[in-house]
Amino acid sequence: MVVAGLDFDAELKQLDATMTSIEKVLDLPALRKEIDELGEQVAAPDLWDDQANAQKVTSRLSSLQADVERVTALRSRVDDLGVLVELGREENDADSIAEAEKELGSLAKAIQSLEVRTLLSGEYDEREALVTIRSGAGGVDAADFAEMLQRMYLRWAERHGYPTEVYDTSYAEEAGLKSTTFGVKAPYAYGTLSVESGTHRLVRISPFDNQGRRQTSFAAVEVVPVLEQTDEIDVPEEELRIDVYRSSGPGGQSVNTTDSAVRITHLPTGTVVSCQNEKSQLQNKASAMVILKAKLLALKKAEERAQLDALRGDVAGSWGDQMRSYVLHPYQMVKDLRTQYESGNTSGVFDGEIDEFIEAGIRWRRTGQTVADQN
Repeated sequence: MVVAGLDFDAELKQLDATMTSIEKVLDLPALRKEIDELGEQVAAPDLWDDQANAQKVTSRLSSLQADVERVTALRSRVDDLGVLVELGREENDADSIAEAEKELGSLAKAIQSLEVRTLLSGEYDEREALVTIRSGAGGVDAADFAEMLQRMYLRWAERHGYPTEVYDTSYAEEAGLKSTTFGVKAPYAYGTLSVESGTHRLVRISPFDNQGRRQTSFAAVEVVPVLEQTDEIDVPEEELRIDVYRSSGPGGQSVNTTDSAVRITHLPTGTVVSCQNEKSQLQNKASAMVILKAKLLALKKAEERAQLDALRGDVAGSWGDQMRSYVLHPYQMVKDLRTQYESGNTSGVFDGEIDEFIEAGIRWRRTGQTVADQN
């Protein structure tokens, strides 16, 4: 039966089928069993004797509980929507039908987002993420673009309530950033953000050009998973060169009065990481080692699959490897060149509204489908 231009029966049947598929993939009985087991561990009086393990257990428990609650809430909404439609039909209530139509759109979007989550089944997809952004070709505009991208991802994380920590920032001389590394501390952050790795391109009228000319600039984004204690990455001290220096802010100003910033170079691979967000040299060294090990793990796994550039996102920051284009002049458009997803709301995108780009990227990576294929 068609109501208010919508075939509610068909739409509800599709939502029910999608939810059933999601419930099967996530295996709710297994999740509930693990929740019970973790709950017993949390109740143990000696849990916090090992703080690292305790944090891991409580974090996993919280994540699983949130997953189950999200699925059950959506299932309840599907059932409630069916009841609302039936009531609207029986009483010929236009207001109920209008409410049902609005809920249908909201519910479909929420279920689609959860369905994308079920595609994150890679070895490290559940991990937290370390994101590095480096300015590429384009001079001061590229440095400014790198800072714009950093804000975009930090705002995205803020919108979702994900904690973040900026570990290192290298400021450019005139404006913007040469590079930055920050962590996104949420379950599945790596699996979600890994599709953002690659070269991003910005086209705009340069605010740094007194002749008002159009400028094309590039920035490279690299996303790697945070390691856990069980990961086997051994880094002998003799393979490291550790330098300490004074932290600096915009314009070269000194942030700390002591030489507390730490730069670590892994000599065999040439991998360089640094950290200056902590006040003590010891803390900065510990954070830098976390970043270094994460990048070395990415290198190791990439080499095993002979796909170094693909996993590291270690791109040249130029035309050849671009994955997304941000055009602010002569028109307003952000377009992903892999999935073909695009948005004319450029200000919203730079303010962190990138969920649709990420979801399209996850589907494309898993199935090879572009937005046109999905529609």
